[in-house]
Formats: sequence, structure tokens, C-alpha cells
Amino acid sequence: MTHPTSEQLEAEIEVQRAQLADTVDQLTHKLDVKAQARSRLAAARERIGPEAVAGFVGAALLVGGLVWARRRR
Repeated sequence: MTHPTSEQLEAEIEVQRAQLADTVDQLTHKLDVKAQARSRLAAARERIGPEAVAGFVGAALLVGGLVWARRRR
């Protein structure tokens, strides 16, 4: 059994360091809730189009306003 040289050990450490950095980047992305929400919103906008989003937002504001007015009574 041969022992690895110091250069081989350093190269292996660099590979492991790069893999660890990649894993940390992936976990950071998964835990970034705001970025996930922005990404999903952008994807939804592409699928349904700006007019549908505007209509949905308008309807949501109308319903919200009606609920708010009703609770004020």
C-alpha cells in the first residue's frame, strides 16, 4: 500500500473544498425563501401572462377592500 504524496493530499482537499462550497451554495439557495418566491412568481407570470396577473391582483384588492369595509361596520 502506497501513501499519497502531499501534492495528492492537497489536490484531494481542494476537490473536497470545491464540493463543499457547491453544497453550501445549493443549501443557501434552498433556504432563501424570498428568492424562491420571486422565482415561482416569475415562472407563474410567464405561464399565465401579465394581463391575467393584473386581473388577479385587481380581484384580490377588490375582495380585500370589501372584507375591510365589512369589518369596519
